[in-house]
Amino acid sequence: MSISADQKRALDAQAVNNFREYLQIPSVHPDVNYDGCVKFLRSQAQSLDLPVKIITLVTGKPIVILTWIGKEPHIPSILLNSHMDVVPVFEDKWKYKPFSADIDDEGNIYARGTQDMKSVGIQYLEAIRRLKLEGVQLKRTVHVSFVPDEEIGGVDGMKKFVHTEEFTALNVGFALDEGMASENDDFVLFYGERSIWHIHIHCPGTPGHGSLLLNGTAGEKVSYILNKFFEFRKQERQKLEDNKELTLGDVTTINLTKLEGGVQPNVVPPELTVVIDCRIPVTVDHKKWEQTIKGWCREAGPDVFIEYSQKGTPVPATKLDNSNPFWIAFKQTTDALGLKIKPQIFPGGTDSRFVRGVGLPAIGFSPINNTAILLHDHDEYLNKTTFLKGIDIYCKIIEALANIEHRTG
Repeated sequence: MSISADQKRALDAQAVNNFREYLQIPSVHPDVNYDGCVKFLRSQAQSLDLPVKIITLVTGKPIVILTWIGKEPHIPSILLNSHMDVVPVFEDKWKYKPFSADIDDEGNIYARGTQDMKSVGIQYLEAIRRLKLEGVQLKRTVHVSFVPDEEIGGVDGMKKFVHTEEFTALNVGFALDEGMASENDDFVLFYGERSIWHIHIHCPGTPGHGSLLLNGTAGEKVSYILNKFFEFRKQERQKLEDNKELTLGDVTTINLTKLEGGVQPNVVPPELTVVIDCRIPVTVDHKKWEQTIKGWCREAGPDVFIEYSQKGTPVPATKLDNSNPFWIAFKQTTDALGLKIKPQIFPGGTDSRFVRGVGLPAIGFSPINNTAILLHDHDEYLNKTTFLKGIDIYCKIIEALANIEHRTG
């Protein structure tokens, strides 16, 4: 059953209204209250005639799952994941109120979460709404998950969830999650992610009066270590400049994010601590890289030691070849739609790394192109036309993924 032009206009209006309503729920860190999101998603489940389940692994941090049961519910399902939380805002830097979801004369919808990633969550639901109205029946069950805390590492969200009986019961065979906007005609697709290391290097040294030339001070050790990191950083930047085929996800990034220690200007401190944000590509041997860092610390002087507040383990990337039927279906569908897909390693971190970490294939994809990349930035927006086009894209992708024949043996 096809949808008439009048129905399409009504569905588009409903989709935009739902998107704006979701954006107006301030599920913002640091103190997120997810109650508004849960209430909203319950109402969406009711309007779609889909069962909804709320799983709470950590108090105040619900996981919401809507399920469209397929004709063959015993075969592995499709998981469409998004996160409910958004990053903080500096309201005085915004053109519009960041949780008002105002639309300007060009159809741009301004709000925190338009790109990262409330748009995708609503596009999943609106695509399902259209497919159901068209009378489409899918082989595989489709689960739509809305998780908490992705923006602060996902520790109490997807990271815990993938190791539960509730997740196992979903029988996931493949997952879609967020990608990123593209400023040109391309649609970027992410099939792997770099490991995130937050490295705290403690540099004890000789304390004393600021007027002296003491040996082995904490500052000297910090200087040596930072010189090593920044020289390496310069080499990685040069790789990007020399090879235009590489993207940020293909190199190791190093950034000094904190310097801690000291009491007053005329006292040489007994210890200083350097904090480094490091993102490691899937192509880098993590053990060798750690040995390199330890070597720099030994060279800097005695008693220097390392602590990690985050130390991601290497997770194999999702295969984009004939061994992965979900990739084949995705690629054939986007080719038929005339979309220019550009596979990359994601430069940051998303919940996909936890899904891949339990051995499941996952792809990060947000159907946003010809749009300024504004995730975590001021005046984050998404154009209404781009948002609606994304729903049409997901209609085709979801149908293709959920109708793949199940392979046995």
